Amino acid sequence: MGGLLSRLFSRLFSHPPSPSLPPPSHFLSEPWRTIHWGDNQSTLQHVKDYKPPTDRHQIRILLHGPAGAGKSSFINSVQSVLQGRMYRQALVDHVSSSSFTRQFRTYKIPKEDRQSFYPFVFNDMMGLEKRDGVLVDDVKLALRGHMRDSYKFDPESRLSEDDPFYNKDPSINDKVHVLVLVIDINTLSVMSDEIVQKFSDIRSEASDLGIPQVVIFTKIDVACPEIKKDLKKVYKVQHLKEKMEKFKAKLGIPENCIFPVKNYHDEINLNSDVDSLILSALTEMIHCGDDYINLNKSHDRLTCFNKV
Repeated sequence: MGGLLSRLFSRLFSHPPSPSLPPPSHFLSEPWRTIHWGDNQSTLQHVKDYKPPTDRHQIRILLHGPAGAGKSSFINSVQSVLQGRMYRQALVDHVSSSSFTRQFRTYKIPKEDRQSFYPFVFNDMMGLEKRDGVLVDDVKLALRGHMRDSYKFDPESRLSEDDPFYNKDPSINDKVHVLVLVIDINTLSVMSDEIVQKFSDIRSEASDLGIPQVVIFTKIDVACPEIKKDLKKVYKVQHLKEKMEKFKAKLGIPENCIFPVKNYHDEINLNSDVDSLILSALTEMIHCGDDYINLNKSHDRLTCFNKV
């Protein structure tokens, strides 16, 4: 027995154990995307100075996604940033789990002079749900510009051609130039295959029409306590990036088209870091819309040339 204890003590003290390694950090050593935090003024001015290819053009940005994801809140957040104060034009409900928005609504944003509007508009619509949500066919009609403002959605039947809210001859400005999918990042793991298939069907239609697509992940401050404390850490949180990569693989949307944001909801004052993320997403939407209009202008000129 003594010999056994002697050998045990000898092994313990002659070879001290290696120090235990700290648990792996959930933060990346470097952010995977660069944001110029605090440089909002130059980005804001870029948005304010934007002019479409011709005066008659405006960029139409359609927001769709599950009920409660934050579509209306994002519109309010964009307007708040551009107006320099809290703006609550799009009505929001934080209680109901079903879609609060029941109509197809167009939101124009007035400029500082109050005499003109920014050359881009947002369309809000009823949320995608398993039941009682907006129909995929209605979203497709909206993409093509066939849906008039204030149309009240019917989860049982799509907009018909004999409906007064059906636009039979949509102009270029009636058609959607950018499709934005808005998703609560905290719901990704419980999202049903049925909802994902609806996303895929809508994305396929938009792709056939050549419409660029952007994804917004909302409620990132709920997903990670560290982000709630400091939004600047958003692009260093490892599991947030992993969520984006999984979603990219599932739906096929490139990672550089996915933007995490925090919407304004309970604040009464603007926050520079919140604004930075909002402006980052908004700028990309404007660039996408501008590219789409320019591409179609070139196509129209080529078509006219070929007819000569």
